[in-house]
Amino acid sequence: MAATPAIAALEAAGIDHRVDRYTHDRRHSDYGAEAVAVMGERLGVEPGQIFKTLVVDLGDRRLGVAVLPVPQQLSLKAAARAFGVPKASMAQAAAVTRATGYVLGGVSPVGQKTALHVVVDSSAQQWDRVLASAGKRGLEIELAPADLIAATSATVAAIAV
Repeated sequence: MAATPAIAALEAAGIDHRVDRYTHDRRHSDYGAEAVAVMGERLGVEPGQIFKTLVVDLGDRRLGVAVLPVPQQLSLKAAARAFGVPKASMAQAAAVTRATGYVLGGVSPVGQKTALHVVVDSSAQQWDRVLASAGKRGLEIELAPADLIAATSATVAAIAV
């Protein structure tokens, strides 16, 4: 299988990571829950170590990327503060795909088509390793939180509730 843009970006940057695969069940529409169920059991990781990537609309045709643990929800108010805007809302699916180059359920915070401002939830720093989408449904990257933050030039803030 060819490397996704996320995997290629990590390799080009020399960032230590591991790629974990599972067979995505097309009947599953809650991609994060599927990753937690499969990868948590297979790798013995806690649900809070598996992160989802959500794209938010920051107004004025700007998008941002919020990365937070799958079991938690995004606080749009906290995200807006972290991005330095008055209000944030969830981005439309077409805008997400157009900006990131990834399909929903496979959006990686790394290697996006358009460089978007990324905010990683501060809870990531409590783990030695975290998992995030590698840019395709059923494909995860496992890496140190500091490396995820560096690879995305992310801001760290408490954005999850």
